[in-house]
Amino acid sequence: MKFQIKKEAWIVAADMGYGHQRAAYPLKDIAFERVINANSDKMVSNDERKVWKKARFFYEWISRMTEIPIIGKLMFGLFNKIQEISPYYPLRNSPMPTFEVRYLNKKIKKGFGKSLISYVQKKNIPFVTTFYIPAMAADYFKLENAYCVICDVDINRIWAPLNSKDTSINYFVPCQHAYNRMISYGVPQEKLFFTGFPLPKENIGGVNSPITKKVLAQRLINLDPQKKFLSANKYSIQKELGKKFNIKKKPMSITITFVIGGAGAQKEIATEVLLSLKEKLLKGAVNLCLVAGTHLDVKEDFLGVILNEGLESVLNKNLTVIFELTKKEYFKSFNEQLNKTDVLWTKPSELSFYAGLAIPIVIAPPIGAQEVWNRKWLFEIGAGSDQENPKYTHLWLFEKLNDGMLARKAWDAYLNAPRLGTYNIERILFKK
Repeated sequence: MKFQIKKEAWIVAADMGYGHQRAAYPLKDIAFERVINANSDKMVSNDERKVWKKARFFYEWISRMTEIPIIGKLMFGLFNKIQEISPYYPLRNSPMPTFEVRYLNKKIKKGFGKSLISYVQKKNIPFVTTFYIPAMAADYFKLENAYCVICDVDINRIWAPLNSKDTSINYFVPCQHAYNRMISYGVPQEKLFFTGFPLPKENIGGVNSPITKKVLAQRLINLDPQKKFLSANKYSIQKELGKKFNIKKKPMSITITFVIGGAGAQKEIATEVLLSLKEKLLKGAVNLCLVAGTHLDVKEDFLGVILNEGLESVLNKNLTVIFELTKKEYFKSFNEQLNKTDVLWTKPSELSFYAGLAIPIVIAPPIGAQEVWNRKWLFEIGAGSDQENPKYTHLWLFEKLNDGMLARKAWDAYLNAPRLGTYNIERILFKK
């Protein structure tokens, strides 16, 4: 009888918006005990919890400030200077630590992050974090077998420790751009693993992507009702998707999923989209899902608009609102929705990498330096396009639908965006 090593790892995220917890969620199957939140878990000391709480409050407050004209955008601009990423070209070696890196290292020296590291030292298994602070603490306290998941296309120098050339951290990187950037920060090449971003298994189904392929086969039909793109590319699509794809199949009304950011930002855009699609919703010509996440106030705002506009007759039919009390339940509901989604409308956060599920992305305005690079990456792989004026969604989005452009972007997303990040990470962790 062959002995099988149990697949277990410490999985550590941070409760800062959704991004870092969303990256950890697909790894829940291998999480020992639970997915730990470095800033709010029960084993985090009171002193550390206070520091994290202030940082989270400021992050969510400054993200919402972008909705306030002039003053809000000015204040966010100043904050963005702090997290600014140096120009990529000419790409140069820049291993020298910045002020932010030195400051964080000073905090860790005084014990910030120690309670987490002390807790995970009780079991010698891989330590995987989706946020840089636990990674820096693991490096400082010499934790063995430590890994960090990078969550954006381009990253600030703060993701690499003070002495980057001697780091003990291994990095899972989502794309070539991030790989090159980490090398420029002095991280040794042997510490970098090009895995792709961790995506939910329930939307993939295995290394051969049977669920992704099945969903894409119907999505392509929905996104190209005039068969303009599909007719020209049916043989290559048929070869890849097999019997799942039938070009003669009738299209269904497209499903648009609009995602509100973790700090509750950009709900005004979602409201404009809802108002623009009002007549199409009443006629059953489109499905719209508004994702409020764990923000009760955002959910209530959406329901208020729905009632005021006389749309209650289609609520929970072709108009839905996703809201859950916990992020774990939210991610579960959201991933289920993705298998019914034809177009994902979101700011270019970590959800940019969800193009790997063969979903075309309509890009809301980026918030923060890293999202600017995520947006650029979506353009480069052909998976995304900027939103036009949300007030006229009923016009421009359906023009893209009728000329086959959205189907093309779904196909390019399938071909060009990494999809197997979760499987690659598990393979590396457990030496397959």
